[in-house]
Amino acid sequence: MRSPPSRRRFLQGMAAGLSAATLPRLAQAQSATQPPATPRPAARPSPYRVNEPVSIDVNARPLPSFDTRDRARTRFGALEYRSGLILTSSFSGFGGLSALRLDPKGERFIAVSDQGSWFTGRIVYRGREMVGLDDVEAAPLLGADGRPITVTRGWYDSESLALDGSFAYVGLERVNQVLRFDFAKGFTRARGEVVPLPAAARKLPNNKGLEGLVFVPKATGQLLAGTLIAFSERGLDANGNLIAFLVGGKTPGQFSIRRSENFDISDAVLLPSGGLLILERKFSWFGGVGIRIRRLALSDIAPGALVDGPAIFSADLGNEIDNMEGIDAHVTEEGETVLTMVSDDNFSLIQRNLLLQFTLVD
Repeated sequence: MRSPPSRRRFLQGMAAGLSAATLPRLAQAQSATQPPATPRPAARPSPYRVNEPVSIDVNARPLPSFDTRDRARTRFGALEYRSGLILTSSFSGFGGLSALRLDPKGERFIAVSDQGSWFTGRIVYRGREMVGLDDVEAAPLLGADGRPITVTRGWYDSESLALDGSFAYVGLERVNQVLRFDFAKGFTRARGEVVPLPAAARKLPNNKGLEGLVFVPKATGQLLAGTLIAFSERGLDANGNLIAFLVGGKTPGQFSIRRSENFDISDAVLLPSGGLLILERKFSWFGGVGIRIRRLALSDIAPGALVDGPAIFSADLGNEIDNMEGIDAHVTEEGETVLTMVSDDNFSLIQRNLLLQFTLVD
């Protein structure tokens, strides 16, 4: 189990790089909120779910190149490949990694599995390259009653994660709920409280709902400061564009992101410089898997807006990708902005847990 000093280091690191402002009064900021959450039948027992905190070993195999057709290639759009790992573990609950956040140094991480679990630990580097994970712990997401949400509510499908100082927000896709955890009250032992969302969030598709979360720190001074942005995977408006919500802050409401080429949103990240990136993916039996990253201007986002932005990166099965579901960013001591992506293997023998890092060049 993670020692108290490790927890303090993670919280101190996050506080150094993210807003430590007080929690916005999200419930008071919504003009129309969801009705009280109704418990679902308890989920069936699963070997992939974590019932109590446990330290685990994770094995890492390096990916020396990203392009399987040209091993010497390192530049991909606005990104330059740094390193990658294939992650495996004998622990049956390891996998399904759907979102992650790093400390400002890009070392300590917290991730969520789509089976209602936390994963915390440290990325080990050799120079600029990742070589493994250490100090890894798995723990269940707890509800307000202190019990795993998979047991008491039948909730799982935890797909997204945002941080605001000591507060963590986790999005649950199938029930389209967001839970808020105060890490100052026990880190991953903290209890989650339901965050009121706009009523329209409950109408999102069952398995294409809340997929990405970003919190805009108050310290940025932006109009959206103090706002939680919730992105749907493929909740569509009347014009076929992707629905997203502004929760709390000064301008709560709903906006849309232009959908193109059948891509859906799988995560998003607010860059240290203030820009916003969305990670997207698509799949077809004929075309296979594809991913891309688009850059959006935070200043374009407002209630009722339709926002769009250029693709700065794309990849397909000719590259070392899988079901890429999580993205985060940090800045190195040399001033380089590094993007870290993680994949969800769906606990499938034919998929992989990948951890990839790129330098954002442009």
